[in-house]
Amino acid sequence: MKTVMPLGIASLILAGASAVHADPIEITDQAGREVVLEKPAERVASIPMPMASTLIAIDGGVEKQVGMNPVAKQAVLDGILGKIYPEAKDIPSDITAPNFIPNVEELAATNPDLVIQWADRGNDLVDPITNAGLTTMLISYGTEEKAREYMTMSAVAMGRDDRIGPLIEWREEVASDIADKATAIDEADKPKVLYLLRAQETLKASGAKNNYNTWYIELTGGKSASADLEANGVTINPEQIAAWNPDVILLNNFESDISPERIYEDPILSLTNAAQNHKVYRMPLGGYRWDPPNTESPLTWMWLAELLHPDVFDYDLRAEMKDAYAKIYDYDLTEEDIDGILWTDLNEGAANYDQFKAKS
Repeated sequence: MKTVMPLGIASLILAGASAVHADPIEITDQAGREVVLEKPAERVASIPMPMASTLIAIDGGVEKQVGMNPVAKQAVLDGILGKIYPEAKDIPSDITAPNFIPNVEELAATNPDLVIQWADRGNDLVDPITNAGLTTMLISYGTEEKAREYMTMSAVAMGRDDRIGPLIEWREEVASDIADKATAIDEADKPKVLYLLRAQETLKASGAKNNYNTWYIELTGGKSASADLEANGVTINPEQIAAWNPDVILLNNFESDISPERIYEDPILSLTNAAQNHKVYRMPLGGYRWDPPNTESPLTWMWLAELLHPDVFDYDLRAEMKDAYAKIYDYDLTEEDIDGILWTDLNEGAANYDQFKAKS
């Protein structure tokens, strides 16, 4: 399973390089629209949840971020970005509802040079912004290729092509390394992995169609237990999970109080192979939630690869995290920081999790 550089990224990087020296900046967004900026955007409002931390990482600071989704703001407050950049806690989050419906009055009040919105979730999310005369760039979610594309577009828009190249190269190197090592894994040895997008009151799983979670589950030598679902965020019941009988369950970071006990204490879910073998894990929360695509995604892939096949993969995840955070955020992670990101307390006692503890 060899990954390739998405088409268009190289030309975007070149466009950004020339844009530093000449105006205007012209970008074709992921809805096929032409976006024109007279100069690199200095004030950016981001409505999709993953984009706030992405823009901060790409720019190396929070100065250009003038508005974000409230769910993204919660990730800042719950995760480590609020510690690295305390001023991020003060970025307005009233520019949009959590469901991406823009609050145009508050959005316009931030005086943005650029607004980033979803490309494929209906005109009702876009028209109010463009009708207000705000320059808007649309992005699309679902695959690693799309993630690399919108990260690159954002870097070009902000005039930060100098930072995006290394980030894309890192993603390519890690994905290729994992894919090469995974060729040694027999099909019969690939565990069934279930990612639960929601698990507290309503159970929601992700399907296989253009799904990022399925992609990295398969990349790291697993099989998606919910692959027969055709969409993301499908509501399911415990009986359906019991029928799939996953070997591993991954819990989301969109529910702040979720823990593996939710599975272990459920009369039905506790009977799954995952629960019986203590392979229920809450996914890490770093600069952003590690579940969806973000600038730290290669760390997600290494984390999951080590959990699923510790006999095949031998990454020093803590060292990789320190190196990544130094390069992305110019921040030196402490051992306590790493423990918090990896939820070593919540995941205490889970199978194979001791490998992520600090070496004494």
